Amino acid sequence: GSPLGLNATVTAGIISATQRPVIAGGKGETSYINALQTDAAINPGNSGGPLVDLNGSVIGVNSAIATVGGAFQKSGNIGVGFSIPIDQVKTTVEQIIETGHAEYPIIGAEVNVASGTDGALVREVTADSPAEAAGIQQGDLVVAVNGEEVNDGIELIVRIRSFEPGETITLGVERGGEPSAVDVVLGKKIG
Repeated sequence: GSPLGLNATVTAGIISATQRPVIAGGKGETSYINALQTDAAINPGNSGGPLVDLNGSVIGVNSAIATVGGAFQKSGNIGVGFSIPIDQVKTTVEQIIETGHAEYPIIGAEVNVASGTDGALVREVTADSPAEAAGIQQGDLVVAVNGEEVNDGIELIVRIRSFEPGETITLGVERGGEPSAVDVVLGKKIG
């Protein structure tokens, strides 16, 4: 895109974080991505543009910015932008070319996406889902994926998205304050 009609514009910045869990989207569409965080200026209308390294190689696709006004209010970049890493983009593009759609791994549970909850609180388990088959219940707190700590529901969703449907992952789960490890075979969602 060309915000303000300023074609052929290049901005500079640094990658300030990798694997940053981010919710992107709007207008009824939500995506959970494990993003590259950058301070390069990404303005409304730049989504879909490339994030390149010093060699000119595309390392990400610009997808979201942090704004003061919130997701549905008009406001500008506050210096924090997010890009989908190119490996994730390539995987999705290859799936679409091969099958006509992308597949995403799921466990089949709705979790609280509020941040700062010391885990992902399971609000609902879908019937006949991988989560139900693994014994996950409403009220469980998911605190880890394959031994890596999960701080909230957004992190859980993003971590799960780093695997493929059909893979088995181990969730650290607390139920009534008692920790346990639960193996889950990931299902798939077509998107």
